[in-house]
Amino acid sequence: MRLGEYVEYDATGLASLVSAREVTPVELTRLAREAHDEVNPRINAVIEFYEDAESVAGADGGLFDGVPFLRKDLGATEAGRLQERGSRLFKGYRSYTDSYFFCRARDAGLRTLGRTTTPEFGISGMSESILNGVTGNPWNLERTAGGSSAGSAAAVAARITPIASGGDGGGSIRTPAAWCGLVGLNPSRGRISGGPDRQDAGFGFVRQFVLCRTVRDMSAALDAFSGPFSGDPFVIVQPNRPYVEELSQPTGTLRVGVARTKWGAVEIEPEVLQAVESTASLLEEMGHIVTDIEPPYESVEYSRILLGLSDLSASWLETAARAMGRTINADTLEPVNLKLYEHGRNVPLSHAADVHETIRRMRFRVGEAIHAFDLLLTPTMPSVAVPHGGIYCATHSTISADEYMDADAALFQYVGVFNVTGQPSVSLPLAQSADGLPIGLQIVGRFGHEATLVRIARDLEQARPWDDRRPKVRAGNS
Repeated sequence: MRLGEYVEYDATGLASLVSAREVTPVELTRLAREAHDEVNPRINAVIEFYEDAESVAGADGGLFDGVPFLRKDLGATEAGRLQERGSRLFKGYRSYTDSYFFCRARDAGLRTLGRTTTPEFGISGMSESILNGVTGNPWNLERTAGGSSAGSAAAVAARITPIASGGDGGGSIRTPAAWCGLVGLNPSRGRISGGPDRQDAGFGFVRQFVLCRTVRDMSAALDAFSGPFSGDPFVIVQPNRPYVEELSQPTGTLRVGVARTKWGAVEIEPEVLQAVESTASLLEEMGHIVTDIEPPYESVEYSRILLGLSDLSASWLETAARAMGRTINADTLEPVNLKLYEHGRNVPLSHAADVHETIRRMRFRVGEAIHAFDLLLTPTMPSVAVPHGGIYCATHSTISADEYMDADAALFQYVGVFNVTGQPSVSLPLAQSADGLPIGLQIVGRFGHEATLVRIARDLEQARPWDDRRPKVRAGNS
């Protein structure tokens, strides 16, 4: 197989070639390395391609038999591998825990070949950090790839690997998927175990999954990574059948709520709103019942929750620094994260009860507002990918902790709310701007109803296919 052929396949396609013995896992690893060497110097998505990549283990015959995979450098861990979390504070740190996520990855046949960039601690939705520099968007290197699963999204878009890991605590899978032209699902809270040491991470806001290019890869990944483990805080209802079988099931008539108005301070760009309108019309043509919905929450609620959760993490950060024999200061933390840490040190222990209550009220309010719908259709982001830098980056030196969280809540107005509620939501690359930048649209399902999302995502992919679109920077294009 040549590189030009490798980049045309999604993960499911490559696995079928391995199963048919038309290509070997080692050959795919070498092709991923070739793709990396060709494009990574331009996009800066992969911070480490493992020296022992060709000997990385993975089960034979799994759903993703022999498929190259990359790991976001935050969240789920591989025992013995570096995990620096995009931060100078953790530079050189190695985890000695194998997350269940990567145990399942190996069981599915995935070969994890390296680490991808992330902003420091995933706090920013932009693709840059002081430790690792700027990750460029393969569609336009002057624009952000989004965050915090920045490097994974850029690597998949540029065809280094067809699939890579991500984590979503406030839009961190869906945002880079929208801005890099990918499929990005944030599963229901509890669908993917965070064990053995991060069950229900961040009050259940943070969930691990993948970024990929096709709905069938998303479906197979749900089968590969779903399922409970001992110690999980609760067990979500399990699917009636494998998710890949949902690809052949009828969808039925659904009640769809459409967001045509802003949910935060940032205005919706006209081209994004046009994409929402067009997709709503398509869903009506498919026979679904489409109704407008009003914003189900106030932006200030979400901003208050973000700041509260950050406050509660201050003691963890202090403990981690002490365990490594390091000091928290301007040489180890980026400006915004240092301000957030200092803000959190000054709140009383009783503050935790207030944060919990604010989360509870928001979940209830949103739940009541959208209860009548089977699905929601929203923009994933109110704009196409923005230029690098600016107030949304944790490297910003003059913004206060409160101002930063207000800005974050304003821009990520459609995504973070569903980290609070726990519902599954997927960004699909259903449109493009006039200058060729991807526009992602978000489909939100009922809690535990990933099967419905699989079916509707399949329908939309068939009606408006996207995999033939190509970013400017991609492997095999030289």
